Amino acid sequence: MLAASERDLLRRELCVRFGTRPKLADGIFLRVWRSGPLAGQPKVPVAMQDMVDRGLMVVRAGSPYMARAYFTDAGLDALRWLAAQRRGLDPVQFAHVRQELGMGELDSVGPE
Repeated sequence: MLAASERDLLRRELCVRFGTRPKLADGIFLRVWRSGPLAGQPKVPVAMQDMVDRGLMVVRAGSPYMARAYFTDAGLDALRWLAAQRRGLDPVQFAHVRQELGMGELDSVGPE
């Protein structure tokens, strides 16, 4: 359902950084071209562009300085599929994602 590059991208973007758990509702932050012919347009990684092309994500520019990619319903289903796989998303490391998807409580997986 998801290619290896897409799974790698999702694991990288959804992991805990500096003690902060990313929320699916907040989307995935994208950089924006500052100058040149693409100025103001988001820099979409190839793996994410594949997901956008398949209707799993949608890219929205919040301002000329930032953009975010959000999961569609089909994208959330694909993320649920990934979390359900044995080697998809580690249940401890990605407990916050599993909780947001309704797949398990944060407290039942382990300590914070």
